[in-house]
Amino acid sequence: MDSGQSTKFTLATFKSPKIKRKYLRKIISRIIGPVLTVTIFAVLVAYAWSKGKRVVLTNSVVPLLSVVVGLILVFRNGTSYDRFWEGRKCFSSITSNVRNLSRMIWVHVSLPPAEGHPAHVLGKTPTPALTTAQLKHQKIEALQFCVAFVFAVKHYLRNEDGPDYDDYGGILPASFMRIHDLGYTTPQESSSPNSYDAVSSVSDSTYNPDATKRVRRKRSKKSLVGRATASASTTPLLSNPHQTVEFHSRADRMTMPLPLVIAHELSNAIFRFKREGLLETVGPAGMNAMSGLVQSMVDQMTSMERVANTPIPAPYGIHLKQCVTLYLFALPLTLVSDLGWSTIPIVTVVAFTLMGIEGIADEIEMPFGYDPHDLPLDTYCDDLREEIEFMIERLPEGGHGIHGYDDGEGDD
Repeated sequence: MDSGQSTKFTLATFKSPKIKRKYLRKIISRIIGPVLTVTIFAVLVAYAWSKGKRVVLTNSVVPLLSVVVGLILVFRNGTSYDRFWEGRKCFSSITSNVRNLSRMIWVHVSLPPAEGHPAHVLGKTPTPALTTAQLKHQKIEALQFCVAFVFAVKHYLRNEDGPDYDDYGGILPASFMRIHDLGYTTPQESSSPNSYDAVSSVSDSTYNPDATKRVRRKRSKKSLVGRATASASTTPLLSNPHQTVEFHSRADRMTMPLPLVIAHELSNAIFRFKREGLLETVGPAGMNAMSGLVQSMVDQMTSMERVANTPIPAPYGIHLKQCVTLYLFALPLTLVSDLGWSTIPIVTVVAFTLMGIEGIADEIEMPFGYDPHDLPLDTYCDDLREEIEFMIERLPEGGHGIHGYDDGEGDD
């Protein structure tokens, strides 16, 4: 390779990534109104200054506001990115656990040898009434449950209940349909929404009593007191302390999120494999490892549920916007005496920068939605599904197991 090609390759390697315009349009659309408002105010200040009006503010005000606004913006942006990064870490942990659990099931779950039980082997070899084809079918169902758990977590974080979504096709085993008869889930008439709300409540007109709920609504204080009369005061000292709470019949219905139902099926499958002597190649330690992977999957789902169900408090965001607005309206009054008409573009740039940072924090604080800048959960799920399908179609199984029943207590 000559020097010219080497230089070209180096420049191509270190070329900075292009910023997609759709991301910029999304942020600009959020802040264009406030930025124009500040710009118009700066124009009015500059015009008044040109007419000889005294609109000058002392320079001691802006430095004080600068410190406060800077600290709040840094904390706000850092908190939002921590939520974004926490969601990414938890979902990658679920992906890793599913990969490990699927590999262990596909390789280590095996029938005992067909020959007779050797005399020198301690313990008893279970004789499961399964053929090789039947065992492979059970293993494929277990792997389908692994993939279905990831898809169910994705829909659960988006407040999408039930298994009636197109991406569930081919990954939910047919045996799972019996859960419908138990009242866990019911068919939904609407497709996936284009937006999501992590803490939105369900009205009575759209309430589905048998749907898999991501949050137990009857635990919500708003659901209990929401039926209070409109004339009741919201001030504790002026309201009637003896309010009547109306409990609806739907509060007595027990439900469970769909990912937890799938996790239960996975744990049940691991238990059956161990009971039928299909995990003798790994023994009790292997079964504990598989159970630990399922437990870790549920733990990571709970961590992402915490992010989705715990938004940043509204008063904090409101106070931040008030501080930024006060700073931007005070800025032209401070700069106009020194910069004159040049104050207008400077104030516009500063407003775009500060409000853009705050707008970015608003955009990334809920990372599980359908917005272009949110985590690409659909891509993660589809890639994992392709990996498991490749394992089933191309990779060999573990073959036969070993003789003896390992109870984990040694040979003595």
